[in-house]
Amino acid sequence: MKNLIKAVIFDLDGVIVSTDEYHYLAWKRLADETGLYFDREINSALRGVSRLESLNIILSRQNRHMTKVDKLGLMDKKNGYYKEYLERLSPASITEDTGNTLFHLRKRGLLLAIGSSSKNARFILDQTGYGAFFDTVVDGNDISRSKPDPEVFQLAAKRLGILPENCIVVEDSEAGIKAAFAGGMRTAAIGYAAETGGGDWNLGKLSELVMKVV
Repeated sequence: MKNLIKAVIFDLDGVIVSTDEYHYLAWKRLADETGLYFDREINSALRGVSRLESLNIILSRQNRHMTKVDKLGLMDKKNGYYKEYLERLSPASITEDTGNTLFHLRKRGLLLAIGSSSKNARFILDQTGYGAFFDTVVDGNDISRSKPDPEVFQLAAKRLGILPENCIVVEDSEAGIKAAFAGGMRTAAIGYAAETGGGDWNLGKLSELVMKVV
């Protein structure tokens, strides 16, 4: 079954680079300014979902209702804070294990893609200098439905010209694992998703993927 895998589609945040803390800091800053309660537990429920869905989750936890215009304003403000933190990213933000993994997968002829709900994915790749490793990038600007809908991964596979059953998705969120399964793809879970045992493979570190797919 190993030789059926022709492409690897990676989530970005928490898989290629860790920006989870920046998301937390940005949401926390916004929540403190607007009188919303926000903590690490709520933040963990936001993994893999869109900015709007994240805000709706935060609001639902405290029975707060806002107009669409108010929500758009808050989302723009949160994204501004988040991008401030992203300015801190550099090539050094990518771990040696991750860099080596991408190098060896490319060397062995696999196609690589990013499938992320984030609208900042390209900016993050530019900041880290790792964009050239990927044959295509599909992010929140390209899709209308966020994970657990499989749209982001299906579009990545389509752009690569690879059938879903020949793709494996690497994800750290439950929503992402569900999206990959819904799209007919195999999954390699890492981080939080691996701890819950949700993937076909559950990785302790990203480099474990190399020996499994080739």
